[in-house]
Amino acid sequence: VSEEELAVQYGLEDLENADKEALIGILEDTLPTNVGRRYEREQRFLADRLVWEPQATWDERCASAEPFDGCDRGARNEGDVYALVLERVVAPDVEETYTLWQSLMLRDEVEERLVELNAERRAAAEAAGELDTHRDAQLEFRSWLSRSFLQRPQSPQPEIAGVRTAILGSLWVVLITVVFSLPVGVGAAVYLEEYAPPNRINKIIQTNITNLAGVPSIIYGMLGLAIFVRAMVTFTSGAFLESGPVDGTLSGRTILSAGLTLGLLVLPLIIINAQEAIKAVPRSLREASFGLGATKWQTVRTHVLPNALPGILTGAILALARALGETAPLVVVGASTAITFDPDGPFSKFTVLPIQIYQWTSRPQDEFRNIAAAAIIVLLVLLFALNATAILLRNRYSRKA
Repeated sequence: VSEEELAVQYGLEDLENADKEALIGILEDTLPTNVGRRYEREQRFLADRLVWEPQATWDERCASAEPFDGCDRGARNEGDVYALVLERVVAPDVEETYTLWQSLMLRDEVEERLVELNAERRAAAEAAGELDTHRDAQLEFRSWLSRSFLQRPQSPQPEIAGVRTAILGSLWVVLITVVFSLPVGVGAAVYLEEYAPPNRINKIIQTNITNLAGVPSIIYGMLGLAIFVRAMVTFTSGAFLESGPVDGTLSGRTILSAGLTLGLLVLPLIIINAQEAIKAVPRSLREASFGLGATKWQTVRTHVLPNALPGILTGAILALARALGETAPLVVVGASTAITFDPDGPFSKFTVLPIQIYQWTSRPQDEFRNIAAAAIIVLLVLLFALNATAILLRNRYSRKA
């Protein structure tokens, strides 16, 4: 059934602009009860009442040691419900796809193929005695990279799948990575350059930092799995914020674990770049500050760091670019490949754009490769936008210095 026919069937002018209650009513009429309960347990449809799950069962399960995923999440928004109607009720099916070049330059051949395809489908339907239920295929020009692609969550149907959840997951992970690694990295660089005496221990530390910058990223993933996901599960799962005993069902495979793992990954890069930026500050500037009676910390805080800040931000840009494109550590830490709900905090399950792209490219259907290509463009634009913001900040502080 098409969107237009479904809208007419339920007395709606336009299915896409239908309100949330009407869309939920369509799902109630068409979805089996067990399927509806499964979706509701993942994330409820309405904030004030349940649609499929009995309230008593819901309350009992949410108070247990193994609550539903939807117990701690808000209700689905109207766009999510509409996407679910498209996926489960409309269920569009793509017969064949063509490239942009074929669509523009070989349009006559494409239209001839449409006629042949419909003739084949009619013949097959007539042979099966199902001619009354047959529907002809239609030719549609589709841009895979669109506003709806950015606004929709992941879906097993490539025609209605989107990258909203992956974009939010990437932003959350990068935010935690920067918040953790930038202060620690700059602090370590200041200590090694300004305070650490030139003894054997500090030379060993400096050598190890340089070597860690070349360690394969999968090693950091295994380290994050051992430390953040397992050893620190009470912290990374958010259980330390709750009162009561801690059970064995906690999962540390959260955004916080991923951000801390990538923070360790990019920490050597930030330290090395920050050291080079601090070295570039003229020695005469420090001596002038000391000559005016400033202490060591006052000199570092008011003279060295402001002049080294452009170089430090350059290192942060390089670290940000690497963190945003990493896949292997996040696979080990536990990023999901198919997740339909948005992360709502650092203790949520997550996916990121590189993992979503990898998952789509591994599918055999051409349509998934099309949306993977669109997601790659989204990732590049997101990377350019974040880097441009960092460059603007660097140039601003450079002018002030």
